[in-house]
Amino acid sequence: MTSGLDDVIAAETVLSEVDGQGGHLTIRGHALRELAGRRDFAGVTHLLFDGFFADLPNEKELAARLGHARVEIFERVKALLPTLAALSVYDGMRAGTALMPDGDTLDDALRLIAAPAVLTPALLRLRKGLDAIAPDANAGHAADMLAMLTGTGANRDLSAALDTYLVTVCDHGLNASTFAARVVASTQAGLTSSALAGLGALKGPLHGGAPGPVIAMLDAIAATGDATAWLDKELAGGRRIMGFGHRIYRVRDPRADVLKTVVRRIGPDGAAGRRLAFAETVEQAALDVLRRAKPGRVLQTNVEFYTALLLEAAGFPEEAFTCVFAAGRMAGWIAHAREQQATGRLIRPQSRYIGPVPDLVA
Repeated sequence: MTSGLDDVIAAETVLSEVDGQGGHLTIRGHALRELAGRRDFAGVTHLLFDGFFADLPNEKELAARLGHARVEIFERVKALLPTLAALSVYDGMRAGTALMPDGDTLDDALRLIAAPAVLTPALLRLRKGLDAIAPDANAGHAADMLAMLTGTGANRDLSAALDTYLVTVCDHGLNASTFAARVVASTQAGLTSSALAGLGALKGPLHGGAPGPVIAMLDAIAATGDATAWLDKELAGGRRIMGFGHRIYRVRDPRADVLKTVVRRIGPDGAAGRRLAFAETVEQAALDVLRRAKPGRVLQTNVEFYTALLLEAAGFPEEAFTCVFAAGRMAGWIAHAREQQATGRLIRPQSRYIGPVPDLVA
C-alpha cells in the first residue's frame, strides 16, 4: 500500500508530464516556456483537445466557438445569477456549471470552459450590487473575462498576463482534481460530471484553494514590518507558509518563474511593481526561514505565490482566485476525461481493511 498513492502510476497520458526533480513541465510535447506568453489560451486548448474530438476545427475557429460558448452560457444562467450570487463565489460558479448538459461533444466541452470565465465575473459584480456584463464573442478569452469583471475595455497588459496564467495552469499531470475527473470519466459519465469532480477537488486548501491566503500573509507581514519574525511565529504555531512547497517538485516550481515574469511586466513602476518588490523580499525571507527550520525538506516557491500577485493585480478578490484557477484547469480536466473515456477502463483501486473482524463461525 502507498498512502496518498505517491509514485503509483494510474494512467498513461499524452497530455502533460511533471518532472519534479528537474523542475520542468511538459504540455503536449512543449515545455511550458514555449507556450506561456507565446500561444494564447484558446490555442493551448486546441493543443490539449487534439485527437480527442473528431470535429475539432482549426485554432481560429475554436477561439470563435469558445467566444460563442461564453455568450450562450450567459444567456443560460443570467436569470439564475441572483440566486447563485447568494452562495460563495466558488460555490455559485460550481452550481452554475452544474447546469450544463452532461454530454461528450466539443460544444459540451466549450460550454464547460466558458462557464467559470463567465460566471466568476458575473457573480463578483452581483455581490457588489452591480449588474452582470454580457460577454463579447469576438474578444479573446482572458480579455473578455476582465471586461466582464471591470465593465471597461480590458487593459492589454493585464489581459496578456491573465491569458498567460490560464495557459500556465491548464494542465499539470495527475494532480488531485485531474485524477478525480478521470475517475468519474472512467465510469463513462459525461464531461460535466467529470468537470464537477475536478471542481470539488480543486476547492480544497491543499490544492487550488491555496493562492488566496498568500495575500493575507503579505498583508500581515506588511503590517508588522518584519517578515522573518512573522514567518518564524507561523512555523512555531504549526502553520504552513503559503506559497511554498509542492508534493511533486523538489526544486523551484517552473510555473512560479513564468508568473513572476508576467507580474513584472504588468506595471513595474506602479502599485503592482511595488507589490512585487515587497513580495520578493518576503519570498527570500520565507526561503531562508524554511531552510533553517526544516533542513531535511525541500520547500521552494510554488505557483500559488505569484498567482496571488497576478490575480490581485488583475482585479480579482481573494475569494475568486480558485475560480480563476478553475477557468484555466477546465481545459485540462476535459482533455483528461476524454483520454480516460477512450480507454474504456473503469478506475477501481483496492483498499486494505483494518477495522474489527466479525466472528464468521458463529
